[in-house]
Amino acid sequence: MTDGNEGLVGRGIRDGSRLFRDWYEQLTAASEQGKGAAYVFVMGSMAEILRVFDLETVFPEINALQTAVRRVAHEYLNQAEEYGYSPDVCGYVKADVGIQLRGGEHPMGRIPRPTLAVLTNACNTYIKWGEIWERLYGTPVFTLDVPSSRSGRHLMVPGTAAFEDDRRYVEQQIRELIALCERVTGRKFDVDRCREVLRLTNEMSRSWKRVLELNRAVPAPFDALSDGTVYLGVLNALRGTPEGSRYFHDLVEEMEYKVANRIGTLHEETYRLVFLGVPCYPIFRRFQELFAEWGGVFVASAYLGFAGGGLHLGFQYDLDRPIESLAEGVLRSVGGVMDGVLFQDRMLVEMLDEYRADGMVYHPIKSCRTVSTGLADSRRWLAQQRDVLSLFIESDMMDKRVVSEAQLKNRIDAFFEGLATKRLRAAAGEAITT
Repeated sequence: MTDGNEGLVGRGIRDGSRLFRDWYEQLTAASEQGKGAAYVFVMGSMAEILRVFDLETVFPEINALQTAVRRVAHEYLNQAEEYGYSPDVCGYVKADVGIQLRGGEHPMGRIPRPTLAVLTNACNTYIKWGEIWERLYGTPVFTLDVPSSRSGRHLMVPGTAAFEDDRRYVEQQIRELIALCERVTGRKFDVDRCREVLRLTNEMSRSWKRVLELNRAVPAPFDALSDGTVYLGVLNALRGTPEGSRYFHDLVEEMEYKVANRIGTLHEETYRLVFLGVPCYPIFRRFQELFAEWGGVFVASAYLGFAGGGLHLGFQYDLDRPIESLAEGVLRSVGGVMDGVLFQDRMLVEMLDEYRADGMVYHPIKSCRTVSTGLADSRRWLAQQRDVLSLFIESDMMDKRVVSEAQLKNRIDAFFEGLATKRLRAAAGEAITT
């Protein structure tokens, strides 16, 4: 006997993949028509402003990881290195250089040339990356400088005088971005259109926050590494659109159905894990399988936070104060990303506790020192705070030359053997006390 809702299970992956393909087809069509686009990043895309001017958004990070997921990244990396870029340069940057040298061609189609580039200081690579497009195309580059917390003891607190000073600083920069968009497009800013985009982003933000909360259930309805990456693609590509809002509304429905019926992402969930770092895209599917084969599910990931542009916070824009509120949202999200890199101690403990995790997986990568620096220290600190086992494995998000599946498997197998032993000892201890 069925309840007629079986089609809900897996709908988020099916619809997400379709929407993602449609988005790339739209970018390909724009390229073929000779239209330009705004090149942006997942941490502070400013899509809410750019959509008002009907500017297509291109995410170089997403384009780059697509080359790795489809196992052709080495072709783009080699081309960039032959062009003169060092092997030590960020793999995302080199893949994008390869894409530009190929006239925008990549595995999902073709991207338009940049009409405008919008950067933030959330990643120290962004600014130098923007200079590449500036040299290649003469692209106007706008860099949004977002303050973060000055120390771990004095994190940003909304409502304080210091926070309001920072918000006004960001607001003034957003107004400068609006003026630049007006000059580039020849169109005036439409504040009512901006309110509509913000309203749709609010809907997406509420839904996304709910989806993340639902993964606290046992068993977890989705895997934060594999499924979560699909959700992130839609979250960024369709931010502030009716399609994006509908998708995440439907995703909440699917996750609530799975939780109510105890349908997990695996047939049998044995261990609940938290992931810290950037996924290993060169062997993306196999990487997740190495954990799933032991019954390991990634119930939470810091990646779903910083790569989601702040929507995990559930922050709601004030439509009566669109620019002022947008500035606050940017400060919370981008500033929060930088705090998460520098002062991640509270976040890690909260994730372990809220998601009832059995272990933490640290994944530093060669291509990104910003994300990877300090992870070893973080691991030692966490061991002092919680009785939880952790795994420290190194590879890369792009370059298969530094990814060894055999070595990863050995380390991962040993990690799960440790988790199993710990669980057996705990059970034996309980038997003795009773």
